[in-house]
Amino acid sequence: MLIEMLQPDFKFANETGLLVQLVHEGWEQVNVLVSKAGATRGGHYHKVSKEVFYVISGEVKLTLETDTEKEEYTLKEADMFLISPYQRHTFSFAKDTVMVSMYDVCVEREDGSKDIYK
Repeated sequence: MLIEMLQPDFKFANETGLLVQLVHEGWEQVNVLVSKAGATRGGHYHKVSKEVFYVISGEVKLTLETDTEKEEYTLKEADMFLISPYQRHTFSFAKDTVMVSMYDVCVEREDGSKDIYK
């Protein structure tokens, strides 16, 4: 199995709402990704960076590929998953979707290059 499903570090809910602590250490870059239904994004891999996603709302089909394997997953609200280096990942959004993405090593390097490869 190419994907690694994760759990947030902590969740707390009461009558006032919900707090989800995704992580408390180990991630250099955090992004919010908003995608419209019908959009396709990604189609690349990272040589260095591990990338974790948390689906806040919506639904996405994830295709992961290596030189020898290809797997597809449907991910929904509250799913949290890790994509390892050298796994080409493509997202197809079935619904308007909001996700958080985190990288253990920033993809933008000081020299202006990026850890993003087609």
